[in-house]
Amino acid sequence: MTPRVTAQPSRRPATSAPRPATRKVASAPPPAAAKRTTLSSGQRLKLTANLSRQLQVLVATGTPLSQALHAVERTAKSDSWRAVISHLRREVDEGTPLSRAMRATCVFDAVALSLVSAGESSGNMPLMLSRLADLSRRQLKLRTAVLSSMIYPAMLIVLGMGVLTTMLVFVLPRFEGLFATLDTPLPATTKWLMLASELLRTQWMFVLLAIGALAGGVMWALKSGAVRSVLDRRLLTLPMVGELFKSLMSARISRMLGTLLESKVPLLESLELTRVGCVNREYAGLIARAEAAVQRGEPLSSVMKGHDLIVASVQEAIRNGEHSGQIGLPLCQLADFLDEENDVIPKTLTGVIEPVILVGLGLMVGFIAISIFLPMFDLITAAQGGAN
Repeated sequence: MTPRVTAQPSRRPATSAPRPATRKVASAPPPAAAKRTTLSSGQRLKLTANLSRQLQVLVATGTPLSQALHAVERTAKSDSWRAVISHLRREVDEGTPLSRAMRATCVFDAVALSLVSAGESSGNMPLMLSRLADLSRRQLKLRTAVLSSMIYPAMLIVLGMGVLTTMLVFVLPRFEGLFATLDTPLPATTKWLMLASELLRTQWMFVLLAIGALAGGVMWALKSGAVRSVLDRRLLTLPMVGELFKSLMSARISRMLGTLLESKVPLLESLELTRVGCVNREYAGLIARAEAAVQRGEPLSSVMKGHDLIVASVQEAIRNGEHSGQIGLPLCQLADFLDEENDVIPKTLTGVIEPVILVGLGLMVGFIAISIFLPMFDLITAAQGGAN
């Protein structure tokens, strides 16, 4: 191990100690409109990307930060977002650092705050804003691609539920009188369908309440730490889906960690922010173990080496970066390559999910059709036997 790598963790107390202290400094409270701003993660990414890109262009041309914020405020489309920008502008006019003003709005994530703070410390705000815009834009692009690829499968599921409900509520009751005239006993599947149809027609309010309670229970379970850990672990073991998710997470970790290190954010703080940005608890645990190893003076590659959660190319980039004393740049370059490969992942996921849904819909329709017409076949067979 070269001296440059071992020296990086040792600089942690000197370079990153003041950062937590600055986070605790209180700033003027944002206006009521800014406090009421409730945004989804996708909206936060989009607004962060737009704000950082606009500020980067204006500040790079020599526009003072306050005037740049005023220009962004005039172009804001929503009143709530305009209130947030107005708060930032007033704070900056009073001499408050932009990162501290952004923290008070509770709109921007920790990565955005760290990059802006790094820009203020280094005096190279345009570069940091450009990196923040690029990071947010790439995350937003991947998120949008995944959500777009899920629209068609979701429509198939809704269509299937609509067909099932229509058959149970409107079609099956028309056969109820015919089934009542049959002297032969009904098959078990037909009895189940008749019972489900009657329950749905007569107790529809309780059915809706049960569905709502089930949905609430699932949401609560997903927020539970134990259940979420099990689901995150199982996701990585699914055929095809697990490998695709590992590739996506490896690219995300490489992009975030590389961008932070290239922005002169200390290694331990970069790992902490990367861990916070991990949506999977298995990866968060891996980054936490990496933090502990770096605190002990061990190289980052000692934790990543041979781990199946991180693709081999990322492990090699970290190891080579430690020897050269520059980890951030190779990680960013590798993230570009991985993002190009991962562009086909949403289409691949759709190609895997669509056949499964179609097969499920076919089995459901076939089950209902057989359950309806099987008693008729028994009646025709009995009639032919009596005629003979």
